[in-house]
Amino acid sequence: MTLTEPWNDARADARKRACSPICEDGGCADCKVRTISVCGALEAEEFAALEQLSHAATFAAKAMLFEQGAVAGNLFNVTEGVVRLYKSLPDGRRQIVGFALAGDFLGLALMDRYGVTAEAVTPVKACRFARSAFVHYIDDKPHLLRRLHEFAGHELSLAQDQMLLLGRRSAEEKIAAFLLNLQARYARIGSSSVTIPLPMSRQDIADYLGLTIETVSRTLTKLSRDKTILIVPDGVRLLNIERLDKLTAA
Repeated sequence: MTLTEPWNDARADARKRACSPICEDGGCADCKVRTISVCGALEAEEFAALEQLSHAATFAAKAMLFEQGAVAGNLFNVTEGVVRLYKSLPDGRRQIVGFALAGDFLGLALMDRYGVTAEAVTPVKACRFARSAFVHYIDDKPHLLRRLHEFAGHELSLAQDQMLLLGRRSAEEKIAAFLLNLQARYARIGSSSVTIPLPMSRQDIADYLGLTIETVSRTLTKLSRDKTILIVPDGVRLLNIERLDKLTAA
């Protein structure tokens, strides 16, 4: 997939987007994802200092949070929406390496430069932290460091899952694993349901699973025809989770 002008437009839009000081929705105390995010390790009295470092950022769909190769000046805690994370390949194509949901913390590796591009799939809200200030803040908080290490370990686990998905699995097995993983992640943020929102495009799913868009569409249609899933507006409903589980165990 080659990068076209809309991608460049999104880059320009992201650079223009300003961030407001402190969370707009009542601060850390009212944050809906606090308990499942990195911040969940903090005690109530520690949030006042964190709020002084935090800026509420909003991004329109297709706007960039940050770009691969750029100096990693900020970290982001996603509080609402879906973000695609991808690497640009030398030939102009992209490989999506993951999708961030509410509660995910972007930039945990604390590298000097971003290793991926983060782009909003839907409208996104996030807490933005200046990297230098955040690193200083966690210096004397071993409990927060432990939580960061846990999240880093989770990211490594997701990367390993991605390698497995791109390995020797059939298209049907890849799609089944993708849907079940997404269902589990939505459940973690309080959206436990057999109906899974799919705000990302078929092309996004193809770029994530190492398939073509035609194969993704054909496989979803086959699973629907077999009554394993039901394709609904903006998502799918899982009708036969047992069969999906068997596919992922193959």
